[in-house]
Amino acid sequence: MLRDGYYYGSVLILAAVLVGWLATPIWGVVLLLLAAFFMWFFRDPDRVIPSESGAVVSPADGKVTSVANINVDGESVKSISIFLNVFNVHVNRSPVSGIIRSAKYEAGKFLNAMNPACAEHNERNTVTIEGEGHRVIFKQIAGLLARRIVFTKKVGDSVRRGERVGLIKFGSRTDVILNSSAEVSVKVGDNVKGGSSILAFLKPVEVELAGVSGREQQRKSNG
Repeated sequence: MLRDGYYYGSVLILAAVLVGWLATPIWGVVLLLLAAFFMWFFRDPDRVIPSESGAVVSPADGKVTSVANINVDGESVKSISIFLNVFNVHVNRSPVSGIIRSAKYEAGKFLNAMNPACAEHNERNTVTIEGEGHRVIFKQIAGLLARRIVFTKKVGDSVRRGERVGLIKFGSRTDVILNSSAEVSVKVGDNVKGGSSILAFLKPVEVELAGVSGREQQRKSNG
């Protein structure tokens, strides 16, 4: 369990004892149930991390709500969105191994995380990881209930695939952005587990370079 669970749980248990003693035991029971919920909410189960080469794992537990091709800065990329409801584990994990090149926090609104506009307008933290010749971006996006994004790493840190990197407190969303050659292995409606479910596979760099070289040669011959 995360430290937050002990904090909220202990405060509510203390409040339950005081309320039960000074007022009525019924309200004390209500506070004890709420304490149990918070301790359960901040659970942090261990996960078996896939070892397959090129695997991109889910950064969070939840349901896949979108798999789409989008344009980012004029480049065609693949985007996978995962919605976390209040009952999901909210610990976030790194989708790939590599070096954190940037981590940009932006304040914003608290639209429903199911709203496509939340990716650009809600409070969010955008993290870029480079490793094995690839760049992977994932976003921690606050939702209607979420009011705090936690990211425990800093720029320049090395991370392993599936390593814990933070959390979003209460219902939220995470997005993963991959290059266009990635082979997506999930679909809308799939339930995924942070750190253990494979979202996609990245092609080896040599294969991508060979493909680029082949296309360039073809263009030259056609020219």
